[in-house]
Amino acid sequence: MKHARPITQDMIAAFKASYDADKSARVLTAAACHNPLSKLALDPMAAAKLENTFSIEVKTRGITMQKKSGRCWLFASMNVMREIVAEKCNLEKFELSGNWLGFWDKLEKMNFFLESVLDCADLPVADRTLDWVLNGINDGGQWDMMVSIVKKYGIVPASVMPETAQSCNTQELMRLLNTKLRRDAVELRALAAAGGDTAARKDEMLAELFRALCICFGRPVDRFDFSYTDRDGAYHVDRNLTPKDFYDKYIGLALDEYVSLIHAPTGDKPYGRTYTVKYLGNVVEGTVRHFNLPMADMKQAVIAQLKAGEPVWFGSDCGKFGSREDGIWDPQCFLYGETLGGLDLSMSKADRLDYRDSAMNHAMVLCGVNLDENGKPDRWKIENSWGDEVGRKGYFVASDAWFDEFVYQAVVNRRFLSEEQKKALDTDPIELAPWDPMGSLA
Repeated sequence: MKHARPITQDMIAAFKASYDADKSARVLTAAACHNPLSKLALDPMAAAKLENTFSIEVKTRGITMQKKSGRCWLFASMNVMREIVAEKCNLEKFELSGNWLGFWDKLEKMNFFLESVLDCADLPVADRTLDWVLNGINDGGQWDMMVSIVKKYGIVPASVMPETAQSCNTQELMRLLNTKLRRDAVELRALAAAGGDTAARKDEMLAELFRALCICFGRPVDRFDFSYTDRDGAYHVDRNLTPKDFYDKYIGLALDEYVSLIHAPTGDKPYGRTYTVKYLGNVVEGTVRHFNLPMADMKQAVIAQLKAGEPVWFGSDCGKFGSREDGIWDPQCFLYGETLGGLDLSMSKADRLDYRDSAMNHAMVLCGVNLDENGKPDRWKIENSWGDEVGRKGYFVASDAWFDEFVYQAVVNRRFLSEEQKKALDTDPIELAPWDPMGSLA
């Protein structure tokens, strides 16, 4: 930085004088010293306008809890699918196994990582793409990654493969697995450079990693009995099912008919086009595919699916303008700029994406919407997976303004798209760089 200007003592003196002359800043200092900024900035009168009533609402059966793991995308997916099982079996409550999906997701991600390392075998260590790959794996994912897992491995009830201390508190295990994967990357790159048998060695590595997952999560079952007592007190048992049998018989969603819609209003992503992201995925034979639409078109499809009685999986930036305690998301409820002495925090959605201020980081389920007198949405009901001790017994309400600014992805059945959109959907996707914001994981 040849022409960089340093902070001088004269500047500091002027800054101090300006602060000392601002009585409101000193009052805010006293408040900020004793309160979290989220509480200090919350306008309770604005929050009170986010009523917990909705003109369109899909029935749900209670709140799940992902605990200390990053499996929100899997829990959101299961929260959509479990309603089908509960309805078919006349159950008041039912849960699917997050441990089952998490086990296979991690095994597949580790294979995906090793295959990506081999694909980058000719790149120098300092290369940006290889550096991105070497970030390793984590709990996060996207809808299409769940589809790949379920289509390959099926799914089981929570009672068949319950949570363990490791499955619901994954940070330490993920750190160790990533160390092992990077150690294996060193070996595989050296083996590739020497012309060795990388495929055979990679299989041996995966066997070791599979054993470690079994130790932490339990060995996945091959077959199981599904037994339950329905709301009328009748006992049922379905014996000797495979996980794929269970999915086909009790869920049966045509997963390939569901489309990941995104709203990315950046200049590099024209609307009406499909996109994929290089080195994004878990199952190597699967794919992640997005269809970029204007926000009005995305909302239209989402509302159509809610009207049809189907909840909607969606991805958002949950860290912006929200309160876990109050169960709300709304930019108009939080006066952060004013609280910090008049900072201008405004940015367009496109700028937030381009300048890395925001991206999808959490997946949940839309289960309701309120339409105003003009038929326009003004608030949305959200089923979260943070347990029932936060929000409104685990549910949250988001304003439509928050939806506009911080919802990036929604998954709908393609039957809710127009014929023109369906035609555009079937075009070859544009491949985005691995670090593109649309490759972020929930």
